[in-house]
Amino acid sequence: MTRQEIEEKVRNFLIEDLEIDEEKITDDAKLKDDMGIDSLDFVDIVVIVEKNFGFKIKPEEMAGVTTLHEFCDYIESKVA
Repeated sequence: MTRQEIEEKVRNFLIEDLEIDEEKITDDAKLKDDMGIDSLDFVDIVVIVEKNFGFKIKPEEMAGVTTLHEFCDYIESKVA
């Protein structure tokens, strides 16, 4: 899976499943501060990522992930 495919899937589920405004979704957008993703949204993200990318997110691995770019880096490191 290419980086572009990962970013497209992530963008789609942020818009469709979490109902985040498309204009808020930028590479340097902070997941919590800019996009408003809270702990309940994170539970949904775990399920969506497992379904779309085939791996389980480990909370301790996500500790340093704050931006959308870092989140896509994390996914890319797991599916590469």
